[in-house]
Parts: sequence; C-alpha cells; structure tokens
Amino acid sequence: MKQIAAMVALALAALALTIANPAVLPAQAPTAMLSGKITDGLGKAISNAKVTLKDLATGESAEAQCNTDGAYTFVNLAPGDYEVSVSTDALGAKAAKVKLEAGQQQTLDLTLAPASQEPLPNAPAPATQEPSLGDLGFTPQQTQSDAKLQAMLERRTEMLKIHQRLGLTAAAPMAAALITGPMAKAKGKNGQTITEPSSANLDFHAALGGTAAALYYTSAYYAIFAPKVPGTTKHGAIRMHEALSFIHGPGMILTPALGIMAYKQENAGEKVHGLASAHGAVAWVTAGAYGASIVAVSWPIHWKFWEK
Repeated sequence: MKQIAAMVALALAALALTIANPAVLPAQAPTAMLSGKITDGLGKAISNAKVTLKDLATGESAEAQCNTDGAYTFVNLAPGDYEVSVSTDALGAKAAKVKLEAGQQQTLDLTLAPASQEPLPNAPAPATQEPSLGDLGFTPQQTQSDAKLQAMLERRTEMLKIHQRLGLTAAAPMAAALITGPMAKAKGKNGQTITEPSSANLDFHAALGGTAAALYYTSAYYAIFAPKVPGTTKHGAIRMHEALSFIHGPGMILTPALGIMAYKQENAGEKVHGLASAHGAVAWVTAGAYGASIVAVSWPIHWKFWEK
C-alpha cells in the first residue's frame, strides 16, 4: 500500500514539474505554406480556377479556389514533394511540381494558355523577323512613296487600258471592211463587161472603213499621250508592238486616202486606176501589221490592260 502511494506521489510530482516547465513538452513539427497566382497568356488573372495540391508521398489531395485576383493559398502543409495542378474550361489544364520546406512559405505562379498556342515537342523554332528597310541602310526619306510618280503611273495604266480596248474594238470593223472590199470594186477585165458596184455596197464599205479609222486614231491617241516613265526602256513584245505601229500607222492614213480616191472614181463611172488601185493592197498590209501588233502583246492569250 505504501509502495502504491509512493508511485502516485512520484507521478504527481512529475506532472507538476512538467506544467511548471513547458520546455519539456514534445515540440510540434513546423508546417509549410504554399501560395501563388493563376494568369492567362496575357497576364490577366483567372478567377474561380480550381487548384489541386497532391502530396506525392501519401497520394492525398487538397483543393483550393482562386479568388477574383487569381490567387490561391494552402496552409499547414507537411514538408515534402507536391504536385500542383490547375484547370479551366476555356484554357485547359497545367501542372507543376514543388518541394516544400518546413517552416517556409513557398510561391508558385502558373500561366494557362489555349492548347493551340502550346508549342509541339519537335516544332521548329519560330522564324526570326525579316530585316526592315532601315536595317538595309535606307533612310526614312528614301522609303517614302513618291505621290507624283504614283499618280503618273496610275494615269499611264488607265490610258493604256483604254488604248487596248479601243484597239481591239477597231479590229472588228477593220476585218469587216476587208471582207466587203470585193463587193465595192468594179468587176470585169479587158474585153469583158465591167460590173460596177452598187451605191449601197460602196457606202457600207466606206462606213466600215471610216469606223475602223476613227477607233484606230482614238486608240493611238491614248497610246501616244500616255505619260512616259523616266528612265525606262521598252523591250521584248512591247518593242515589237511599237515597231509594227510604224507600218500600220502610215497604212491607216494611206488606206482611207486611197479609198476616197477609189470611191470618187467609182462614183464617176470609172474603173479604179492609178494610186487608187493600190487601196486594197495597202489595206491588207495594214491589217496584217495591225493584227501582228495585237498578237505580239497578247500571246499567250492574256489581255493585260483589259483586266480591272
């Protein structure tokens, strides 16, 4: 009985000593804290995103919700290795690992971006930016456009478009005048009865020739008076086109003149003679050179100035 009383007294003494001296209590293990911010690719905070923290040693998980500033916090965490993951419906998910030390406050910020913006593992590096005109040694004054030159180029292009349209249109009455030429010519040889053309045939042929000439001269005007670009030279098909104009240009002057002479002779009841008799030959040569000049700038078929 005395022994039991001694043991109880000793226990009470130890308890009293422990209460009087707290240092002898077992120390509580220090914990860690983890916080961070969730943003998108533009640095804008993602609010209400769900953040999951997983203890890699135990497999236990905890969740936190981001506030309006995109911030999240986990407290009272045991030291160790963790995996932090975050997901949203619009920007997908992302995960990262972090090692927490005892008694420390760790920070881990995560940035979410659309899946289409994520680079592929084997994707080539993005191309470097091409050098600017300044990098190539041009001054700002040299890179500025010349408004006067641009206006001249636009004027030249527009006039050459009209030149081609009128030129192509003139080809139709010119061809028709060649076809109706025999109908406007007196028929018969020496010793045979000469059949004179009717007035209708003569007038129709003359009208076609006059229409072709009017369209041709108008077309030539737009080509001749189109603004010239300083320092440029003509070559290739354009040079051939211009060279042929020295044949069909004079021909378009001689053909109507000889046609008028022939017309007067026909109206006077005479058979076409003298220079007027060359009217048909000159017309064919002129038409041939004119057609060749069109083909020179239009082969393969591509009406450059007809396009808008």
